This record gives sequence, structure tokens and C-alpha cells, in this order.
Amino acid sequence: MTTTEPMLRPAYPLETDRLLLRPYVDDDLEDLHDIERRDVTARYLYNRPLDLDATRSLLDRRRTMTAIADDHDDLALAAVLKQSGRLIGHVTLLRASREHRQGEIGYVLHPDHHGHGYATEAAPVMLRLGFEELDLHRIIGRLDARNARSSRVLERLGMRREAHLRENEFVKGEWVSELVYAILADEWRGRQP
Repeated sequence: MTTTEPMLRPAYPLETDRLLLRPYVDDDLEDLHDIERRDVTARYLYNRPLDLDATRSLLDRRRTMTAIADDHDDLALAAVLKQSGRLIGHVTLLRASREHRQGEIGYVLHPDHHGHGYATEAAPVMLRLGFEELDLHRIIGRLDARNARSSRVLERLGMRREAHLRENEFVKGEWVSELVYAILADEWRGRQP
């Protein structure tokens, strides 16, 4: 396939003040399972807590998510503390549509690392990659409407709440509502120093 559309294959690791964002490796299994096995981690996600075999399968999938070339390609990076080398979560960037230049970001952190600003530190890297490297026009963040902490992260990133979809999905035996936040490329560029 020949294309002039932007492709994303970052030079790893990507660095923030306190974090390294890098592809997953086999040695991440224990730390990843420590995140994915918890009820508190799965509370606002589609999945239930994962057993070790399911975490191993997840790790195998994430190890391949290192570049974006086409629609629905997903970049999934391990968020690792520089100081300790410990994996504390992940960040994602999805190209939803080449034609409409749309993307989506996401993040999950180990509950012991909530409230320390790590998501707010890592997510702008994904926005930068989306806007500067993939030439996206719009990036969204979708979340369970009960997840107030995640809403605050997206607001700190300069994203605005565009939708509150009431009881739009049946997840794990209950109707749940979804919030959609978004930011446009020119809005993001206007926020950069």
C-alpha cells in the first residue's frame, strides 16, 4: 500500500519530567498484572479484573502496538517511572479516521499512583504525537461519566466536554453513561508555549 498519509513510529523512549513512555516488553508482565487484576482499575473500563493468563494475552497484544499506519491502529505505551524503572500504567493514542483526521487518547494508572499528576504529564505527549506527527484535526477522550478524576485530567489538558451520553452502553450488567471530551489541533497549538 502506497500512501502519503502520515504514519507514526516514534523514537523510543519518549520522556517527560518523571516518566519514560516506551513499548511494552515481556518483563512488564508482573507490573501489568498488578494493575489489571484490580477491581478499582476495571471499575470504569469495559473489562473485568484480569487473571494472569488474560494479562499475558493483553501484554502480547500491547507489545505489537508501537506504530500507527492506518485507521484504528493504536499506540499503547507503558508509563514507567524514571526514578525506579517501575511500570505504573499506560497511555494510548488511536487513529480513529484518516479521512476525518480524528484520534482518541486514553490512560490507565496503577491506583497507588493516582493523584500524582502522572496522567496529566503523560497524556500531552500523546496529544503532541497526534497533532504534530499524525496531523490529526481532533482528538477525543471518552470515559465513564462516574469517573470524575479522569474528567479533571482531560479538562487540565484543555479538552472541553462535548457530550454526556446518558445510559448509552450496557457494561458489566448495568447501564452506564459516557462523557466525551475533545480538543482541536488549533486549540492545542494555542496552548503551547
